[in-house]
Amino acid sequence: MSGYWVDVAAVGFFVFEWLVYGITLEHSAYGRDSLSARMNRYREVWVRRLLDREARMVDMQIMASLQNGTAFFASTSLFAIGGALALLRATNDALVILSSLPVDLSPSPALWELKCVGLVLICVYAFFKFAWAYRLFNYVAILFGSMPPASQRDTREAEAHVIRTTRLFEAAGRHFNRGQRAFFFALGYLGWFVSPWVLFVTTAAVVIVTWRRQFASSAWAAMAPETVGDKDALKRPL
Repeated sequence: MSGYWVDVAAVGFFVFEWLVYGITLEHSAYGRDSLSARMNRYREVWVRRLLDREARMVDMQIMASLQNGTAFFASTSLFAIGGALALLRATNDALVILSSLPVDLSPSPALWELKCVGLVLICVYAFFKFAWAYRLFNYVAILFGSMPPASQRDTREAEAHVIRTTRLFEAAGRHFNRGQRAFFFALGYLGWFVSPWVLFVTTAAVVIVTWRRQFASSAWAAMAPETVGDKDALKRPL
């Protein structure tokens, strides 16, 4: 076991970075200025403007597109689970291929299977998040359909319905984001199949890329209220 301390440290670093990133993004004051948080404000704007409209067919079509995108990722995660299980079954073949490389990267069969199981668990986690997000988007569609008419938009019932719908809408987006985050970190996790040292690098790379998209991208700058009309704010790459 002592020979695997680098693997243990690399996996610990991977899990730690994933947890810290998720907690910082969703449960800290710093995360309240992320791209996802800024978009959440527009979810409420959408729901309130929906309340002002009598004809809501376009809104339901947009909601259907959100559901379809979530269903696509849920089905993709199932394919990823199948691929990871196939990789687990092909342990001997994979080790033979790795041993034939100029640099010997072949781990022990037990360690290889452990890596595959970890990848399966990440994909299963992503599937559950996408499936639950899809269910929540279904609930939001129901709440859209039960929205009070525009003539009652100033009533207490309408305000309560807006708040209820917005909170459920935000929850759906939050679980969808967690599923996508699992996909991103799964790409970083693949570095462990090469070497634990590569896992350190790929994990750090995933964190940097995802952080930058949430806090330093042109999309983030475009959603800042103070940058409206500022063309220079949109010059950052996506």
